[in-house]
Amino acid sequence: MNSIPVVEIESSTELKTKTTQTTCPYCGVGCGVTAHVTPTTSGPKVTVEGDVKHPSNYGKLCIKGSNLADTLGLETRLLHPMLGRKDQREVTDWNTATSTIAHKFQQYIEQYGRDSIAFYVSGQLLTEDYYVVNKFVKGYLGTANIDTNSRLCMSSAVAAHKRAFGEDLVPASYEDFEYTDMVVLVGSNTVWCHPVLYQRIMKAREQRDLFVVVIDPRFTSTCEAADLHLPILPGQDVALFNGLLQYLYQHGDVDQEFVAAHTQGLEQAFASSTAEASIKDVAARTGISTAKLSQFFEKFAQIDKVMTLFSMGVNQSSRGVDKANSIINCHLLTGKIGKLGAAPFSMTGQPNAMGGREVGGLANMLAAHLDLENLEHQQLVQNFWQSPYIAKQAGFKAVDLFQAVESDKIKAIWIMATNPVVSLPDADQVKRALDKCEFVVVSDICQDTDTTQYADVLLPALGWGEKDGTVTNSERRISRQHAFLDAPGEAKADWWAIAQVAKQMGFRGFDFHNSHEIFKEHAELSAYQNVEISQRLETPYFRYFNLQGLSNLTTQEYDKLEPVQWPVWDKQQPVKSVARLFAQGQFSHADGKAKFIATTAIDPVNQVSSEYPLILNTGRIRDQWHTMSRTGLSANLSTHRAEPYCEIHPNDALKYGIQDGELVEVRSEWGQCILRAQVSDNIRRGQVFAPIHWNDQVASDARIGKLVNPVVDAISGEPEFKHTPVLIQPFHTQWQGVLYVREGFESYVQSFVDKSIWWTKVKAVRATRYEIADRQKFSTTTEQLKSLLPFTEEDFEWLNLDDQTAHISHSVVLQDGKLIASLYIAPKELLLDREWLSGLFQRERLSAMHRKALLAGQAISMSKSEGELVCSCFKVGKNRIIQTIKEKNITNEKQVTACLKAGGNCGSCLPEIRGLIKACQTESE
Repeated sequence: MNSIPVVEIESSTELKTKTTQTTCPYCGVGCGVTAHVTPTTSGPKVTVEGDVKHPSNYGKLCIKGSNLADTLGLETRLLHPMLGRKDQREVTDWNTATSTIAHKFQQYIEQYGRDSIAFYVSGQLLTEDYYVVNKFVKGYLGTANIDTNSRLCMSSAVAAHKRAFGEDLVPASYEDFEYTDMVVLVGSNTVWCHPVLYQRIMKAREQRDLFVVVIDPRFTSTCEAADLHLPILPGQDVALFNGLLQYLYQHGDVDQEFVAAHTQGLEQAFASSTAEASIKDVAARTGISTAKLSQFFEKFAQIDKVMTLFSMGVNQSSRGVDKANSIINCHLLTGKIGKLGAAPFSMTGQPNAMGGREVGGLANMLAAHLDLENLEHQQLVQNFWQSPYIAKQAGFKAVDLFQAVESDKIKAIWIMATNPVVSLPDADQVKRALDKCEFVVVSDICQDTDTTQYADVLLPALGWGEKDGTVTNSERRISRQHAFLDAPGEAKADWWAIAQVAKQMGFRGFDFHNSHEIFKEHAELSAYQNVEISQRLETPYFRYFNLQGLSNLTTQEYDKLEPVQWPVWDKQQPVKSVARLFAQGQFSHADGKAKFIATTAIDPVNQVSSEYPLILNTGRIRDQWHTMSRTGLSANLSTHRAEPYCEIHPNDALKYGIQDGELVEVRSEWGQCILRAQVSDNIRRGQVFAPIHWNDQVASDARIGKLVNPVVDAISGEPEFKHTPVLIQPFHTQWQGVLYVREGFESYVQSFVDKSIWWTKVKAVRATRYEIADRQKFSTTTEQLKSLLPFTEEDFEWLNLDDQTAHISHSVVLQDGKLIASLYIAPKELLLDREWLSGLFQRERLSAMHRKALLAGQAISMSKSEGELVCSCFKVGKNRIIQTIKEKNITNEKQVTACLKAGGNCGSCLPEIRGLIKACQTESE
């Protein structure tokens, strides 16, 4: 532990560049990031790169991490506490804001009881924030009505781990993927959602014989390099892995010694899976061919070292817990656990979902992996906290929580670092609930989100680059997240805001001065009445989660803390000693054994009907994150998939009258959205896929959460994001167009955009792009258009071209020779190249040729357009890649990288490049 996280380097301009080691705020991989900050006259200049010493990524970053510096601007930031809902909102001071919260909370407790207050928090919080808020709610307010958006991504895995292992544990490390002989990716588009881990798997595959299986209803980018793709029907994972369990048992592929010594419950698990005893029965239920099933089953049985990574496709289901347990059962049966390169591996979605689990962030958990409804555990935590109360029963889980708000059971709610009006299922129900709620507090970095408009008290939080604390990634690795920027305005740490309210309510135990003091208390609680494995049978409180070795860190040691996996029993323990758990067959159940869990294959709750004949599956895309409040600020991240869209199979498109690239309405029992159709044979017939990211700030009608089925897993409470019956139909418009406006002039076009029946907003370099459409015929004269786009000052120059018979209208606004705005209305196939037009906003002055080209709506050069963007890092489009593949007879992606650089930075686009190579090869046959 000799590295120093912050150093200063002299630059040639005599300004000092500060370099800070921190972590990425996006997915659960938990990559290390090196941030360089150089003071300039216009403010700090930030650049980022991967931390080459961090064991989770060794210097690699995906496209989102590489563009973190783009997201640090203050244009959308909330900088001061505010009171009042959106239309009546006024700036206030912190003391008034926190005393208002304290007074309201006390009032509701006295009038309605402790359970009338609720919190909804986030995996975006640092562990220290998470710890303080859970201590406050469960130990001082005395309610368990605190849940987290991590409920939406990994709570099914948590429940499955506790059932099987006795504790919420991921038993392996990323390193295991480099030493395994078979990787099974279940319900995970790993190359887009966890790109750096996927690159580690692919690098290992280049060096050794590694068999890769992808289990997914869609043929995603992850499938491009897979040896075997199993296109499973939605919701049938239990049937698949029950079938594997039966196959293994029938063929004698059982680790009898391990099962006898270290497990129990096999008979019940085997009996519950007898419906899948035949491969033909499994094929009929899962939609996978018997040939592919046989290949998968045989490989799993024959290969000793198997890593099964499962993610949202497993967890986000009304049967998510059973799905995860059916996977774990197969590893227990074969003893493929606790060994190098062999384990089930739950991959989390957020940077600190694991840290939230450590501190009891879910409504049915206590801190330090203790059980909320265990009386002895309640007493243990209350004694440690010396708190006046302790929550004694599970609180409302996420979906139920907002239903309780709407039904008036919850009078006050505090939402931190999340945007539930976009991200929760049946999202309009969340809007209704917050609109009705008597008192809403929101802590956020953004002033205007779909959720903040409902806040009675709005609190400015610290963002990435300003926060200081720790996060824990999916392999149990605790890393420091260091601040390298000053807090803007009056923004404060979330733990600080909670502590102020707690103290104003008269509670002791919140006199924290920094994140180090909080971390120490968190570590001490993890070790409180906890013992090592050798003494496990002497106490009911043994748990692997133990930070004893970090409980006495000095401030300097905490600042320099290098990434470390828990458990940390001793400060000097060898790093490798905890890389994989269960090596000695010791589990956390009272008897020390793992449990097989009986699982039964059951169809998803809501099935298709004549009214809703298709199944909607939702998920993430490569370059965006959650609800886009951060990644949406980056022009580099807004080009790969610029508009909200849905994938549909060509046969279904024909059946329902859908044309590729046209607008469609997708409707369910709970809501509807307007999306751009993407006809693709990568999706099965009868299914539709749509991303989750777009919100009401960047699109008129694309919050996919409005449509999503709110049914939840009965055990975990995790919603069913992968199986919603929907109807799809054309969304007819009279015209479509594209509008660009230079930064700083957005107010000139807002009224025009708002009047359009459909629009989406895309960040560009020095400009904002709007894709727009309307149902009223576009027949506006130039003078009328000037009133709609009021660039009327004398220094604005207008250029216009109108052809009413061809339904074409081109308008360009200039100022001092610089492009200010442009509006093109035309049939979709005649609309101009967006990348070319975007580039003109980066010019300080346009030539006469540029003016003519703008008016004509066609680039000066007649060379072929780049086409749909594939490589965001180097701005390489599909058309150029295809042209290069054909001209140079390219056969692998490394040749494309050598020619065009595409894929040579973050590597996220390599699977798409592989797909283009395959398509070109097929075309030439």
